[in-house]
Amino acid sequence: MSINYEFEQRPDHGDTMPITEGVDWLRMPLPFLLGHINLWLLRDGDGVAIVDTGIDTEKSHGVWRNVLAANGNPVTRVFVTHLHPDHVGCAGWLCREHEVELWMPREEYLLCRVLVADTGRHAPEAGVKFYKAAGFPDESLHRYQEMFGMFGKYVAPLPESFNRLIDGDVVSIGASDWEIVVGRGHSPEHACLFNAEKNVVIAGDQILPTISSNVSVYPTEPRANPLKDWLDSLTALKERLPEDVLVLPAHGKPFRGAHDRLDALIKEHTDGLAKLAELCSEPRRAIDVFPALFKAKISDSNLIMATGESIAHLNYLVAEGVIAAEPGNNVLWYQRV
Repeated sequence: MSINYEFEQRPDHGDTMPITEGVDWLRMPLPFLLGHINLWLLRDGDGVAIVDTGIDTEKSHGVWRNVLAANGNPVTRVFVTHLHPDHVGCAGWLCREHEVELWMPREEYLLCRVLVADTGRHAPEAGVKFYKAAGFPDESLHRYQEMFGMFGKYVAPLPESFNRLIDGDVVSIGASDWEIVVGRGHSPEHACLFNAEKNVVIAGDQILPTISSNVSVYPTEPRANPLKDWLDSLTALKERLPEDVLVLPAHGKPFRGAHDRLDALIKEHTDGLAKLAELCSEPRRAIDVFPALFKAKISDSNLIMATGESIAHLNYLVAEGVIAAEPGNNVLWYQRV
């Protein structure tokens, strides 16, 4: 079964559209390359539960005020799939505005609190060392230092308490039951919400129709292996979700054909790993391996993400014993064993 988009149309930025009974699609504008994020309104008794929130800006606040006024029902609670600013940004603001509780996986909540606390701090020496080892020239290291601590710019402070979403738990929202299906790799504990009765899954960034979510290593855990977590999660999702489930992604349009899309995502990374192993027949730095993994040219604006994803693939191959990593002159060199 190939991917089939469920709807020919999509809501304009800031507008909503019904998906199925009790589920509305809100398309929120973003000031980034992707341009939008899909958010979801679920009927919850006499009110409405929100799933994901957009970044914390006055423009987002205005969209929420307009949408919720048009909906006419009180907000009952706020669910967040994971910690990235386009998903969690307005969560704290919405919870305070409407005096409701936050529902979120524990690892996502705690890491989000840590990253928000970094806002305004100087870049740590460990971070400079990490990107220097990846091969960053001085100007790129300077840009990293300038940009460090920007996470909290788009994230409102989270509530001091929350309700934990746990893999396998079932959460009742209105008259419907939603199973929590956790994926890892793109973020530590990404929650999807699956409704078997409606055959719908709110997939966040775990299953996107046209792009693969970023899977990166960061300076806080330089030897992490998130790509293994990501590939394991894609395989598990294929086992847990029906082939014809309606996927509600964070970016792009709702579609059916989850199994084919999951297979394609796995193949994209395994193909990249094969190319990477071949490229590392000679010693390479992390910034030298971009041609094996990316079709587009890497610029200053996406250098951090490209480097993090490259190191994720390199760390995977190191863990598999395919390549070795050797330090030299403050740089880490990777070569096929």
